[in-house]
Amino acid sequence: MEVDHLVVAANTLEEGRAWCERVLGVAPQPGGRHALMGTHNLLLDISAPNYPRAYLEIIAIDPEAVPPGRPRWFDLDQPAVQDRLKDGPALLHWVARVPNLDATLAYWLGEGIDAGKAVEAARGDLSWRIALRDDGRRLRKEGLPVPIEWQGDAHPTDKLPASGVQLLSFEARDGLSAQLATPKGTVELQAIEATLGA
Repeated sequence: MEVDHLVVAANTLEEGRAWCERVLGVAPQPGGRHALMGTHNLLLDISAPNYPRAYLEIIAIDPEAVPPGRPRWFDLDQPAVQDRLKDGPALLHWVARVPNLDATLAYWLGEGIDAGKAVEAARGDLSWRIALRDDGRRLRKEGLPVPIEWQGDAHPTDKLPASGVQLLSFEARDGLSAQLATPKGTVELQAIEATLGA
């Protein structure tokens, strides 16, 4: 299990862009829309020797999207999270790359952890399988991530330019935190705490 990406949520994508420029000192790259979830994003390569193929995702509810008819991922529909995001963007969760999503989900279920079901998604030349719970909640037990399995060789970092930002360290046991080397110096991000999921 490797760090695939960190999820920073924003009230709007423009607020997320401004946050990235202000806090990290760089502009994020265009991402795309997730029709399945009614969200859209911006991306920033944060790959480092200890964290290859890692990126930062800035995500927000897409006001132009059709409501997905299900809870959005990462607790984005939770009132506590939406209230917090009114104060500005913040680290919300993380996603881990796994070689076999079905095996990961089966193992976790055997440990009493319901990470949801494998769902297929795609955007452009990227395709992946990701675990989604029916209630859209984050897993907070032992800082567990949302697992993702990329299909084929394509990965978002392949087309992202070097950003000048690198992930230095990452901690997910007693609350989520990440340290990033940026043009503005070392920046530490602390995750929004929310009601614990499974």
